[in-house]
Amino acid sequence: MKTLAIAALVALSSLATFNTHAQTAAPAAVAKNDALYQALGGKPGLQALMDVFVAGLKADKRIGEQFKDTKSSFLASQLVDQVCMVTGGPCKYDGADMKTAHADMGITRANFNALVEVLQVSMDARNIPFSTQNQLLALLAPMHRDIVTAK
Repeated sequence: MKTLAIAALVALSSLATFNTHAQTAAPAAVAKNDALYQALGGKPGLQALMDVFVAGLKADKRIGEQFKDTKSSFLASQLVDQVCMVTGGPCKYDGADMKTAHADMGITRANFNALVEVLQVSMDARNIPFSTQNQLLALLAPMHRDIVTAK
């Protein structure tokens, strides 16, 4: 199993789903150039990926309930902006920082891992190369510290 990928995906999903509760951002490390952003297909590629990802989150039996009241288009848009920014793209993510957004949600490591798995499946469905997936997950993985708050 892609352990690093799982951690990063969970962070990403959790971020996008629950960021409606805050106003300021403090995302993961930002890429120093836009090579990863370009490898993911720029903004159109990210939008396509996040559309698949959000649909997968909502359909997932393990964590779908957490996303049932989240507007899919809003969540996807927030995720696109965040991933665009952290991968060196021109977007500005203005959602909540992860710690604030997830403080009272009781997200477990199992929840986080399920989210990452959905992201991996989504990237596979979009034919994103494994090395590109790993680069993205490596940027997103540190978010788990602020997202996982329950055992």
